[in-house]
Amino acid sequence: MKRKIKNSLNMQKRAKKRIPGGTQLLSKRSEMFAPNQWPGYFSSASGVYVYDLDNNKYLDMSIMGIGANVLGYCDPDVDQAVEECIKKGNSSSLNCAEEIILADLMTELHPWSSMVRYSRSGGEAMALAVRIGRAFSRRDRVAFCGYHGWHDWYLAANLNSSSELEDHLLPGLEPNGVPKGLEGTALAFKYNDIDSLKKLLEKYPDEIGAIVMEPLRSEFPKEGFLEEIRELADQNQIVLIFDEITAAFRINNGGAHLKFKIEPDIAVFAKAISNGYPMSVILGKESVMQAAQSTFISSTYWTERIGPTAAIATIEKFIEKDVSSHLDKIGNQVQGIWSECAAKHDLDIHVSGLPALSHFSFNYPDGQAMMTLFV
Repeated sequence: MKRKIKNSLNMQKRAKKRIPGGTQLLSKRSEMFAPNQWPGYFSSASGVYVYDLDNNKYLDMSIMGIGANVLGYCDPDVDQAVEECIKKGNSSSLNCAEEIILADLMTELHPWSSMVRYSRSGGEAMALAVRIGRAFSRRDRVAFCGYHGWHDWYLAANLNSSSELEDHLLPGLEPNGVPKGLEGTALAFKYNDIDSLKKLLEKYPDEIGAIVMEPLRSEFPKEGFLEEIRELADQNQIVLIFDEITAAFRINNGGAHLKFKIEPDIAVFAKAISNGYPMSVILGKESVMQAAQSTFISSTYWTERIGPTAAIATIEKFIEKDVSSHLDKIGNQVQGIWSECAAKHDLDIHVSGLPALSHFSFNYPDGQAMMTLFV
């Protein structure tokens, strides 16, 4: 039976008249899925179900708020904590105690760390972390692998070459508007390829101030890879920054780096830590984090109370319910079912991602078009 999505499509038309690109997030554009088929807008969401503007009901498979709503939509415990916070007042001229409670909770989970700064989204948190890393090292160049947001420090990589970010999740990102003076400040290396990082260190001795990377994303690190990264950072007095925005709290309680027993100098968290409420944490060693005092990092909305309140409730539930183990178990089952179904129907697919963030693709020339059948 064909779905009726008239209201949803009309809203998309209105959006494109008012919003460049139609959405605030690239990953939510209908063009990323199936134009004129993808509903685009929701009226309500609860558990694993989403309702569009035409009251069609969808089972959200894996994406769950682009990885943010790990406990499901409208989690009763997190929402109750937020509702109580709102009743008491979300913001005032004073600071909220939840900032300190969350800081204690995060540093207890990550004993190598002792200080935090906050923001409200992943991209800006990464920009903040890089600023601190540069302030500490007094060096401009950053070596990175993986995807780390939209800010100038990252897109500057494509000033070097339009294909510099080709192998880092999102190819074809134009650096228009990024100052050309930043060319050469963001240098890409490949995950699980330690030699690609060594070449950068040899080419730019004593110039790289930070190494920025995800400890894992769609693949696990090769034996010794993260250990060598840490060793190279120490040898060259470079700040090691782990982007935990995608991986954290999905395979364990805390950053995925804990699983591999590798300590960064800074780790950045967002998405899963607050179950859909805007919140991000920049966690680090005191010696490095104090460099934030030598530069200017400040924003009014980083002091509101909903974000840390949601994060505390989310993390406490993760620990109490051992959520990461459940995610791993269910995710592995889903990946297995996909593979079995594909084999049964003689389909060539590639299953990848962490079990908690599973996805698959078709290994055919028109694979992207085939994916639209799953709307």
